[in-house]
Amino acid sequence: QVQLVESGGGLVQPGGSLRLSCAASGSIFSIDHMGWYRQAPGKERELVALSNRGSNPNYADFVKGRFTISRDNAKNTLYLHMNNLKPEDTAVYFCNIEDCNEYGCRLRDWGQGTQVTVSS
Repeated sequence: QVQLVESGGGLVQPGGSLRLSCAASGSIFSIDHMGWYRQAPGKERELVALSNRGSNPNYADFVKGRFTISRDNAKNTLYLHMNNLKPEDTAVYFCNIEDCNEYGCRLRDWGQGTQVTVSS
């Protein structure tokens, strides 16, 4: 099974930018749905953006216009480009693969994530 490793987090000032990377141990070419999720302290994990093979990505309302998800199949890497970061974007960010069949969709095991802290 493909393993995912997140990187690229750090400390950034409000209004700043970061690019997160999610490196896969195998090919992601045929994976239909790969997404970024985040979990802030004391809150539930939530979907940030979802890359859908062959169709448009989905974004949570709170990141629309600021974040862009993309994937490089040649590098087996998923990216999250984050602009105009706000303190409320502070969280641990995770990537994951969503497997769907006729019975529904489920996410795979979570990795370590990468910490993003937005603070002046």
